[in-house]
Amino acid sequence: MDHSEILSKVDHTLLSQTATWEQIKALCDDAVKYKTASVCIPPAFVRKAKEYVGDSLAICTVIGFPNGYQTTATKVFETKDALENGADEIDMVIHIGALKEKNYDSILKEISELKKICGSRILKVIIETCLLTEEEKVKMCELVTGAGADYIKTSTGFSTAGATFNDIALFAEQVGPNVRIKAAGGISSFEDGEKFIELGASRLGTSRLVKIEKTVNS
Repeated sequence: MDHSEILSKVDHTLLSQTATWEQIKALCDDAVKYKTASVCIPPAFVRKAKEYVGDSLAICTVIGFPNGYQTTATKVFETKDALENGADEIDMVIHIGALKEKNYDSILKEISELKKICGSRILKVIIETCLLTEEEKVKMCELVTGAGADYIKTSTGFSTAGATFNDIALFAEQVGPNVRIKAAGGISSFEDGEKFIELGASRLGTSRLVKIEKTVNS
């Protein structure tokens, strides 16, 4: 698998609290140049980024980020606002405490509600695998499938660990046929990216692969 094929599956990401517009603009420039799937950026930059790139690049943003414990009403507002500002894809964080309490109906309802708002636009569900048991990961595969979301995603990149090969393999076994997989957090080489894709991921959340490619081509 060549680098361009792997890069085409990358959500080129900058979610740092200190991110500036100049950094987001540079991220967009690199994403267009290297033909990544999207940029994943903070909600505050979505409108400006969409105006900047137009239809040349998909804009992804995050909802309930990074902890997921906002109310559903807050996540609904955030999602509507992001879409109105031009977001093409939404990456939402589940309420992990609700999962720990086995409050599955509330999680299913929340994901379903956000997917309804997204309509044909992509909704990815971040479950923060590093904080979950195997049983909880399997349950989230079931809930994400049942809610009709487009992707299940491993991680925010802001917790104790990121994507693992084992988690992607588990997702591939457990999700329904209409749910795709995004590996995110800690992907630091093209070799790792290729391995995640081989295991079943169709998106990779990372900033490092574009940086590596820039170094190779400099």
